[in-house]
Amino acid sequence: MSSHVSSKPPIDTSDNESPDVLMGSSRPITAGTTHRNLKPRHIQLIGIGGTIGTVLYVQIGQGLLHGGPGSLFIAFSIWCTFVLAVTLSVAEMVTYLPIPSPFIRFAGRFVDDAFGFAAGWNFFIFEAALVPFEVVACNLIIQFWSDAVPVGAIIAIVLVLYAILNLQAVQWYGESEFWAALGKFLLIVGLIIFTFIVMLGGNPKGDRFGFRYWNDPGAFAELYYPGNLGKFLGFLQCLIQASFTIAGPDYVSMSAGEAVNPRVTMPRAFNSVFYRLTIFFVLGSLCVGILVPYNDEELTAALENSETGAAGSPYVVAMNRLGIKVLPHIVNATVLTAAFSAGNSYVYCASRSLYGLALEGKAPKFFAICTKKGVPIFCVALVLLIALVSFLQLSSSTAVVLNWLVSLVTASQLINFSVMCVTYLCFYRALQAQGISRDSLPYKGILQPYAAWYGLVGTFIMTFVGGYTVFLPLYGFWQVSDFLFSYAMIGICPVLYVGWKLIHKTKIRKPAEIDLRQDLDEIEEYERNYVPQPAS
Repeated sequence: MSSHVSSKPPIDTSDNESPDVLMGSSRPITAGTTHRNLKPRHIQLIGIGGTIGTVLYVQIGQGLLHGGPGSLFIAFSIWCTFVLAVTLSVAEMVTYLPIPSPFIRFAGRFVDDAFGFAAGWNFFIFEAALVPFEVVACNLIIQFWSDAVPVGAIIAIVLVLYAILNLQAVQWYGESEFWAALGKFLLIVGLIIFTFIVMLGGNPKGDRFGFRYWNDPGAFAELYYPGNLGKFLGFLQCLIQASFTIAGPDYVSMSAGEAVNPRVTMPRAFNSVFYRLTIFFVLGSLCVGILVPYNDEELTAALENSETGAAGSPYVVAMNRLGIKVLPHIVNATVLTAAFSAGNSYVYCASRSLYGLALEGKAPKFFAICTKKGVPIFCVALVLLIALVSFLQLSSSTAVVLNWLVSLVTASQLINFSVMCVTYLCFYRALQAQGISRDSLPYKGILQPYAAWYGLVGTFIMTFVGGYTVFLPLYGFWQVSDFLFSYAMIGICPVLYVGWKLIHKTKIRKPAEIDLRQDLDEIEEYERNYVPQPAS
C-alpha cells in the first residue's frame, strides 16, 4: 500500500505529561495530556476491533436476501477499493503528524476552520451513536440463549464495563481490544475454513454442494422490481450495506496521539488493517453466498422477525441446515465479544474525537481536561451518557431502535470518508505549493492524488444513495422518519459549517498559507528522545 516508508529512528514510550496543568500541579487533572501507551500490537488490532461487529456475522444476511451472492460479493469487493483510497490518503497525513484526533484537526488546519468544526462534530455524533447500537446488539445476542436476564440489567452491565475499561489508563483499553479483536480474527478465519470444508462435503450430510446456490436460485436476486432493474437495486442495496460495514482507517488514525513510536507503528497498522479487513469482508461476503441460498426460508424468517443473536447469521442457518449442533453456540459467544469490543472502540473514538475538538477550541474547554492517567474523563462521561439511549429497548422494539441507529450513522460515516479525502487533497496541494517533497514523508501513499479523488467521488455519491428507497414510486416507501434518519446528517453538516463560518468569519486556506509545521517540532523531538522498549 505504500511506496515509501521512512527509516527514521523510532519514537518515545514515556507518559509525555504536559506542563500545562489546571488548578495547580498537585492536582491529578491536566489539560491536553493523553499518554503514548498504545503498543504496536494494540494498534494492529484496534482497527479490526472497531470495524468488525455484528454486521459481518449477522446483518450481512440482509445483503444476501436483497441482492443474492453475486451482488453481495461484487459490492463488498468494489467498496474495499474505496476504503483503500481513503486509507492511502489518511495514512500519509497521520504518519506525518501523529497527533490526537488527527484527521478531525487536519480538516480545520488544511481546509477551513469551519470545515474542521463540521467534520469533528459529524464524527463525534457518528461514533457516539454507534455505542448504543452495539449495546442493543449485545442484548440481542444474549437472548439467543435465554431471555431470563432482564434487558435493563444487560444494558447496565455492558455500560459499566465500558466505563471501567475507558476510564483506566489507555493501555487497559488497548489490552482489552487486543484480545477481543484476536477473538474476532480467529472467528472469521474459522468461519472461512468452515465454509471451505463443508462446501466440499465435510458435513454430517456428506453434501458436496460447492457453488450450488449461485446457480439455484441464482447469483443475483431481484429487489422491488422484476428483471434487470430489480437486480441492479439488489446490488445497490448490497453496496449500501458494504459502505456501512467496511471501515478501518478512521479507527486506526484516532489512536495516533496515544501510540508508542507512531511514525513506525502507524504505517504498519494502516497497511495490515486494510489488507486483513479486505480479506475478511470480501471472503466473508463470498462465504455466506456459498453457504445459504438467498431465498432460504429460515434466514428470511430470522431476519424479518428480528431473531435474537446469531439465529439470524447465515453461518448459523447453514449449520442448522447441515445438522451441526454445537457450533452455533460457539459462534454466538464469539459474536457477543465482537459486539462488546466494537462498542468499546466506539466509546474510545467518540471520546477522543470530542477531546480533539476541545483542543482546537471547537468544543467546551473542560472536555480537554485529562486525568493523571491521560484519560479525557469528561469526554468519556458524555459518551456514556449518550449510550443511555440504549435503554429505549425497555419500551420499544430492539429492531426498530437498531434500524434507526443504522440509518442515522450510515451517512455520517460516508461524510467522514469524504472529509478525509478533501483534507488530503488540500494537504497534497500545500506540499506542492511549499516545495515539500512527498518522498521526505514518513509514509508515501501510492496513486496520489488520484486515489483521493476516487475515494471522494465514490463516498460522496454513496452519501446520497443510502435512503433511495423513500423515493421509489409505486411502492409507497415514503416515511418522514426514514427520510430524516437517512439524510439528517447531510443537512446538519452544512448548517454546522456555515454557522461556524459566519460566526468566526473563517476562510478557506490557500495552499501556500497552510501551516504544515504546527506540532511537528514536538513530534520530531519525541523521535529523537525515544528509547525502544522490549516488545510485549
